[in-house]
Amino acid sequence: MHALKDKVSQKLSNLFADSPSQSSSPRYSNSDSPKARLNSSVGKSLSSYFSFVIPQSGNEDSESCPPLPIRTDSYESIDNCKNELNQGGTFISNGKNKESDKDGELRGNDNYIEGVKQMRELIETSVFITANLCEFLQASLPNIVRGCKWILLYSTLKHGISLRTLLRKSGELPGPCLLIAGDKQGAVFGALLECPLRPTPKRKYQGTSQTFLFTTIYGEPRIFRPTGANRYYLMCMNEFLAFGGGGNFALCLDEDLLKATSGPSETFGNECLASSTEFELKNVELWGFAHVSQYLSS
Repeated sequence: MHALKDKVSQKLSNLFADSPSQSSSPRYSNSDSPKARLNSSVGKSLSSYFSFVIPQSGNEDSESCPPLPIRTDSYESIDNCKNELNQGGTFISNGKNKESDKDGELRGNDNYIEGVKQMRELIETSVFITANLCEFLQASLPNIVRGCKWILLYSTLKHGISLRTLLRKSGELPGPCLLIAGDKQGAVFGALLECPLRPTPKRKYQGTSQTFLFTTIYGEPRIFRPTGANRYYLMCMNEFLAFGGGGNFALCLDEDLLKATSGPSETFGNECLASSTEFELKNVELWGFAHVSQYLSS
């Protein structure tokens, strides 16, 4: 019995002695290990998109990972490779927030589209009214004319250069009207007033507290409503049409509608509405407002 036991022990000892040593002949080398092959495949799949990968902590093969070429102009490719990137390393952002840019662009597009929709209310084209300005003016108008059609009562390009013609045309559509003018440097400005305009033989202010001024000289449209300092809303004579007072006319158009002036006024708390205090007019328009049924019946 002991002899059989010794014989079996001897054979087992010989068997283990003949087996290859793991330390002397490993099954996988560092370069052939599954982890190395995985990192290699990930590197190849990302090599067309990223210039470099910073290996995450704990990656034993980090020293053998070469830099990967980049195609920096492909944001879509970067987004598509986020999952692969998280597996292989950490991407250093170039500082651009694509999603924020897209949100801002969409908001800008929404505002522009809304302005374009509102411009459909204009029966004729305008030299000055853009989609953004139309949206701004629509929001500033009194409720009584919101949703109405915009009727071009007067334009120097269409009716000639004459303040008297403008005054006469203002009687065609009583109610709030919008005077829009501009200088040759690109500034657009004007006023909301009550029509018809009635010239007085002497200097006398008229108008209501609904009168306001606006300008684009500051980049974005800006409105000036009465401050309550006085009631110098507008002055209408055959020789000129002026708005505001208490120091200067906020806006004053001469009788041939070729030249005008603008300055600070206490009435509206405004600064100069144009590119300079004295300037030449590019064009003058007067817009009235009418409901669809009223416009169709006229």
